[in-house]
Amino acid sequence: MKHQWKSLLLVAYVFLFIGAIVSMNDVLLPSVKEVFHLNFVQATFIQQSFYLVYLIFPIPMAYYISKYGYKNALVSALVICSTGALLFYPAFHSASYLLALSGVFVISVGVTLVNVAANPLAALLGDPSGSHIRVNIVQLFSRIGATLTPILATKIIYGESATVSFHLPYLVIGTATFLLAVGIFLSRLPAFKPAIEKGFSLSAIIRESRAYPQLFWGAIIMFFYIGADASTAGFFISYLRDPAIAGFSPDKAANYLSLYYLAATIFSFIGIYLLQFISPGRLIAMLGIGMVTLYTLAIFTVSHLNPYIMVGLGAFISIMFASIFSLSIEGAGDFTEKGSALVNIAIVGGAVFPPIQGWIADSKGVQVSYLVPCSCFLLIIAYGIFCDRRVGKLSPGQHSGV
Repeated sequence: MKHQWKSLLLVAYVFLFIGAIVSMNDVLLPSVKEVFHLNFVQATFIQQSFYLVYLIFPIPMAYYISKYGYKNALVSALVICSTGALLFYPAFHSASYLLALSGVFVISVGVTLVNVAANPLAALLGDPSGSHIRVNIVQLFSRIGATLTPILATKIIYGESATVSFHLPYLVIGTATFLLAVGIFLSRLPAFKPAIEKGFSLSAIIRESRAYPQLFWGAIIMFFYIGADASTAGFFISYLRDPAIAGFSPDKAANYLSLYYLAATIFSFIGIYLLQFISPGRLIAMLGIGMVTLYTLAIFTVSHLNPYIMVGLGAFISIMFASIFSLSIEGAGDFTEKGSALVNIAIVGGAVFPPIQGWIADSKGVQVSYLVPCSCFLLIIAYGIFCDRRVGKLSPGQHSGV
C-alpha cells in the first residue's frame, strides 16, 4: 500500500496545529466563564462562534479550492488562523468577550478551510485503497496536538498569578501557524486541483448528494457527531470541577482532559491497525456502543472512577471523525470535493448541541447534561451499521474515496 509520505506528513503537521486550536475551545470555555462571569449557555457562545462558520463557508471554500488548488488553500487557511489568534491580544487587554468571540470566529474560518481541503488531499496522497488509513493518520496528528494543549494552555493561562491570561496560548499558536504557512508555501506539496468547478450551490449539492446515500446520511451523522464531540470536550473540565462529582482544580481537570485526548491518540493507532481487518462502518458501530456505555456511567454514577470514565470516552471517540468523513466521501468520484463541502457544513452541529447541553447544565447540572452527546451516539451507531451492510456493494474503484 503506497503513500506519498513526505507530502502526507506535511499535511499531518497542519493537523497538529488544528488539533491544538480546536482543543483550545475546551480550555477557553471555563476560563472565559470565570473571567466574564458567564453562565453555561453564555460560555457556549465560544462553540457557536467556532462552529457556525461551517454553515457559511464550506461551499465558497470548495469553489476557492477548485480554482486555486489544495496547497494555496492550506497556506491561506493557516494565515487566517494566525490572524484570528492574534485578535486575542486586544480582546484580553480591552476585556472584551465580543472581541474574543470574533477571534474564535476568524480562527474557525481557517480551520474550516483546512478541513475542506486537507482531508480530501490526504485521501489523494497515495493508492486509493489506503485513503481511510491516510485520513486517520493526519487526524492522529490532530489528536496529538489536542493532547498536549490542555495542560500547556492551562498552565500558561493561570500561571503563578491571579490573572486568567486566556490570550497567551493564542499568541503562541498565531505565531506558529504563520511560520507553518510560510513553510508550506515554500514546500513541494503537490498542487492538486479538483476537476469540477460548477454547481457550487448548497441546494444543488444536496440534490446531487442523494445519488450517494452514504454521503447524504454521512453528512447528517456528522452533524450529530460534531455536536457530541464539542459537547463532550467542552464540558469536560466543568464536569470534573463540579464539587458533586470530583471537585478538581482547573489544573487537575485540564490534566484529565489531556489524558482524554491522549487516550484518543493511542486508540487512533489501534483503530488504524483495526481498519485493515474490520470495515470502518462496523468499527464505528462497535466504538459507538462503547461511548454510550461510558456516557451512561458518567451520567448516573458518582465515584472515584468518574474521571477515568471521562478519559475512557477519548478512547472510543478516537477514530470517529476520520472514519465518518472518509466513509461519507467514499465512492463519490468527481463529486468528492462537493461532498467534502457538504460534510463540512454538517460540522455546524458543534454550534447547536453545546448550548442545549449548557441549558441543561444550568438547570439540572453538568452531569445530567451529558445526556445530549449520549443521544447523538445512538444515531452514529445506526450509521455505522448502515455502512457496514453496504460493504461489498460498491465496485472496487468506488472504494477510493475520490
